[in-house]
Amino acid sequence: MAKKSAIENNKKKAKLVKAYAGRRERLKAKANDESLSIEEQFEARLKLAQLPRNSAKIRIRNRCEISGRPRAFYRKLKMSRIALRELGSRGLIPGLVKSSW
Repeated sequence: MAKKSAIENNKKKAKLVKAYAGRRERLKAKANDESLSIEEQFEARLKLAQLPRNSAKIRIRNRCEISGRPRAFYRKLKMSRIALRELGSRGLIPGLVKSSW
């Protein structure tokens, strides 16, 4: 069986986050609502724990859309420094001027 790439895994996690976002938000609000009884809060926390782990927003990793690299990620451009430098050298990124690299 072929190993899944990290990019595919990340996209799968993003889908799960989107699918469970509303439910997760409602359960969190219920679990942190101090006007409810302790039992109701605890029940909400149990339901929250039963949701898939990968449906948590924190599990998504910022990755370069070109190379899939997770480090040195520029959020504004959605790419890593290496991909940015490569495309910048070719003149494919408008407004980016090569200084000295």
